[in-house]
Amino acid sequence: MANIIEKPETITPRPNLPDYDETYRTFEWKNAYDQVAWDDRGRLNAAESAVDRHARSPLKHKVALYWQGADRNEEYTFLELSNLSNRFANVLTSAGIKKRDRVFIFLPRIPELYVSFLGIIKTGAIAGTMFSAFGPDGLYDRLHDSGARCLITNSSLKKRVNEIKGDLPDLEQIIVVDETDVAEGEISYPEAMKKASDTFDVAMMSPNDPAFMLYTSGTTGKPKGVVHRHLAIVQQHMTTEWVLDLHDNDIYWCTADPGWITGITYGILGPFSCGASVVVHDGRFDPDAWYSVIEQYRVTVWYSAPTAFRMLAQAKDAHKNHDLSSLRHICSVGEPLNAEIVHWGMRAFKLPIHDNFWQTETGGILIANYPSMPVKPGWMGKPTPGITAAIIDDNGIEVRRGVEGNLALKPDFPSLMLEIWKNPRKHAEYFMGDWYLTGDRAVQHEDGYYLFIGRSDDVINTSGERVGPFEVESVLIEHPAIAEAGVIGKPDALRGEIIKAFVVLGDDYEPSDDLESDVRRFVKARLAGHAYPREFEIVDALPKTRSGKIVRRMLRAKELGLPIGDVSTLE
Repeated sequence: MANIIEKPETITPRPNLPDYDETYRTFEWKNAYDQVAWDDRGRLNAAESAVDRHARSPLKHKVALYWQGADRNEEYTFLELSNLSNRFANVLTSAGIKKRDRVFIFLPRIPELYVSFLGIIKTGAIAGTMFSAFGPDGLYDRLHDSGARCLITNSSLKKRVNEIKGDLPDLEQIIVVDETDVAEGEISYPEAMKKASDTFDVAMMSPNDPAFMLYTSGTTGKPKGVVHRHLAIVQQHMTTEWVLDLHDNDIYWCTADPGWITGITYGILGPFSCGASVVVHDGRFDPDAWYSVIEQYRVTVWYSAPTAFRMLAQAKDAHKNHDLSSLRHICSVGEPLNAEIVHWGMRAFKLPIHDNFWQTETGGILIANYPSMPVKPGWMGKPTPGITAAIIDDNGIEVRRGVEGNLALKPDFPSLMLEIWKNPRKHAEYFMGDWYLTGDRAVQHEDGYYLFIGRSDDVINTSGERVGPFEVESVLIEHPAIAEAGVIGKPDALRGEIIKAFVVLGDDYEPSDDLESDVRRFVKARLAGHAYPREFEIVDALPKTRSGKIVRRMLRAKELGLPIGDVSTLE
């Protein structure tokens, strides 16, 4: 294996933080339950715990949401957000929405998205979120499969909905956030909100009642609906506090869209539950614009994706034009974080970027570079308190440390998915005996840190050796000419598979034979012979999801002429 496995580097943690080992050893979930709001019958509501309890506390006039749009900025206190979501819950109830009904949101990142999400959950209905970039096919798959009764959208996006509305017999109501004169079967959000009361009797739910759902795509077939329960707020609160180190005096920016699980768990529920102020920037990626957000709002904690950090690194010294001194903690999620980007974070911000691992299906962070732990660049970290992780073989047997295998977890944590919507067979495929299978390959170091190798179906078997694409990609992007890299296995009669690399060059570089030769020499000097890419291809861009994750199956499909599967979540 590469040096990253044999000799992991370390970056010293911040001092005076709770000791990880002691916290992990003594932690019990029952003690974490006290961190959220329960009634005297043992019921809770995720929106009540996230916002309403703060609206009754000394934090009620504290800004909960800073929203930055293209031509205006807005602020909402916890009390205002509570009252607005109460109004929307009343709008839904008047429209006939009841517990367990599916109500979906199809909006850009505007305040109405956050108000409506919280309002849906307050009624006991199931909230669903969708990226505003979805076309009619992506919308149809989700609205039809979920049997959504109500959809919240705007006048622009409604045009796409109208193309498929006739094929959605369950969809009874469309709420339009920016129209007062609406068609039959539609509700004007501005008019209805004006008339609605700002008091609402929040539906307190059993811990295992469903709260929200998202659709996640696989390599084949239609997207599957991952349903999460109200109890997940317990883990969402605790991991926000532990891993993101977020408190009620923080200004926090999560760059994820709520159409992605991170945008819900760590863009809405977790940070609001911790009483932090959340910044939302409704704009496309631009280095100067992003740094301006941090500077303007004095952001203290920042959570983004490896792709975004790689793009910022390519912007060279853009960070030097802004005062980023407010930052004290940076985290990353969505795909493995290359070691080079962690070091870039140290150079640019004098802070390491803390990687962490979790999935749509798990609803919360599972493995992380905890703030009080030494950061090992390129490594995911250790399990968060309450999480039991292991590396197992294909028979479900734990392997010794240092041996690659399947990353598995004990399925006894609150944020684990409740079900796959209308698909119990698919849900059952995630489990083997006493383990939840992540579908990822990993290795555990002697000191307990975990290293991501790759998705089980991404790992390359070349000349009898297994190679994780992340390992090769991490070396490739260390070359100054390479901005991004995606690696696949390509069938080969002699070696079984050879490694092919697709690379995106930085702005200051042009393809040439000399550059390719230099890249080859660079990589050969850093990787074992069997892990060296035999083929290189320079591309303009890599296929990614909207969360920034490289979709290697599309690279493989294009190379081999195979079906590409569901593409609705792609950027």
